[in-house]
Amino acid sequence: MSDPPRADGGYRAIVIGSGMAGLFAALEASALGPVLLVTKAELQEGSTLHAQGGIAAAIGPDDSPEQHLADTIAAGAGLVDEAMARVLVESAAQRIRDLEQYGVDFDSEGAGPAFGREGAHRNARVLHARGDRTGAAITAALAERVESGRVTVRQHTLATEILLEGSTTAGLRALDLESGAEVVFEAPAVVLATGGAGAAFSHTTNPPVATGDGIALAFAAGAEVTDLEFYQFHPTAFRQAGAPPFLISEALRGEGAVLRDEHGRTFMGRYHPLADLAPRDVVARAMVAEMQAAHADQVWLDCTALNGVDPTERFPGIAAFCRDHGIDLRHDPVPVAPAAHYLMGGVRTDEWGRTTVPGLYACGESAATGVHGANRLASNSLLETVVFAKRAVEHLASGAGGAMAPCAASTPFAPAGGAPPDHATVQRLLWRRAGIERSGEELAGGLAAVRAWPAAAREPSRESHERCWLAVFAELLLTAALTREESRGAHFRTDFPERDDNRWQRRLVYRRAG
Repeated sequence: MSDPPRADGGYRAIVIGSGMAGLFAALEASALGPVLLVTKAELQEGSTLHAQGGIAAAIGPDDSPEQHLADTIAAGAGLVDEAMARVLVESAAQRIRDLEQYGVDFDSEGAGPAFGREGAHRNARVLHARGDRTGAAITAALAERVESGRVTVRQHTLATEILLEGSTTAGLRALDLESGAEVVFEAPAVVLATGGAGAAFSHTTNPPVATGDGIALAFAAGAEVTDLEFYQFHPTAFRQAGAPPFLISEALRGEGAVLRDEHGRTFMGRYHPLADLAPRDVVARAMVAEMQAAHADQVWLDCTALNGVDPTERFPGIAAFCRDHGIDLRHDPVPVAPAAHYLMGGVRTDEWGRTTVPGLYACGESAATGVHGANRLASNSLLETVVFAKRAVEHLASGAGGAMAPCAASTPFAPAGGAPPDHATVQRLLWRRAGIERSGEELAGGLAAVRAWPAAAREPSRESHERCWLAVFAELLLTAALTREESRGAHFRTDFPERDDNRWQRRLVYRRAG
């Protein structure tokens, strides 16, 4: 078979993904030379577009990076990399200025920015834009700069393989989804900004594009992955028969909304001193306990008595969605239940966004920087995106090259190589076997099912590649969750309900066998 045609190239870097991480990385890298951005869907399509709460930054007069760091470490349940988290919080002010220079207009209050408060934050430090449409505002501003700048954009182009020369990144093999042609792009650096894998679960706040592509691509190229057992389930996703999945921002609870059971009683005070502003893993499990006791599919979020805020003005997007489904936030409770939301794990990276493969970087949700530990602090994700995208480009500009050091305790892993017949199969399996509450029996059963999936050749289609990537992700997640015999943060084992720092205060790292 002849080699596929080579696209016009000579790129300084290739960025995969067009959410906030990809757009920001591409803009920053464009100062170094020609940059290519590839995305399998439309520009801006991704999880950032749906982000409501905002971006955490300790820039208020009564706040400090040290306080932000302390909250981040507390939420991470003993697994936060403190050095990486310090980089995160101390870089926040400058990265906010960068976003403003790129055209992001954060909401203001008086002479300064308006700050919201979210779960596990001791201070109000979450900046938002256009009320609860922060992600949409940020991606629109960044995309406008990308489209009018020096970045070459290839939409509907599916990355299928990280190309290597020896063990060093040399470019990207991709599939043009409109023509069906295979294309190759050459560059000494590839930045993975492909987002998470929420589409692997049947109940999720993520869009369908979140299928773990970057994790599977990096793993196949030899990069290490870590923390895949830690998947955060957002407590409050809209739950009504026939309604599409929709996030109900934690910022509502920051403004005074409370969760109630079917009898109208508040219950979070019985589970945590912070009540409705407890860490997300605590709130999600409390909701599950209440739903199980009531044999119900949801609890209720009461937004009728916020702290001097009109919910329809502060949260226009949420109010409009609820109104379309017969609910007025000012008078009616909102039916909510937990849903898969954010992957703390991903491709293992260092403080410069480097992976263990020279020339391969990762940022955003596809990366595992260590700043989230076992349970992400709300609104740290958008901050992490710009902080480490910036640092990856700074390292690229330095010409220092190299890769992060491999983990001495990484475990070799050989995927079974099969694939589910469709997305729904893996979604049902992971929701049942590796959802909010897990057990060794369910996890082992899930692994057996994944390993029994028949071998599948990758056809030249997005759906075929995504099924194979989801299979790799599911097998890695189930393996890590079965191995970690304790409960910590977002990983809760009913058969090992206690946290065990003696054995498990460490990260589980995997590399491709052979």
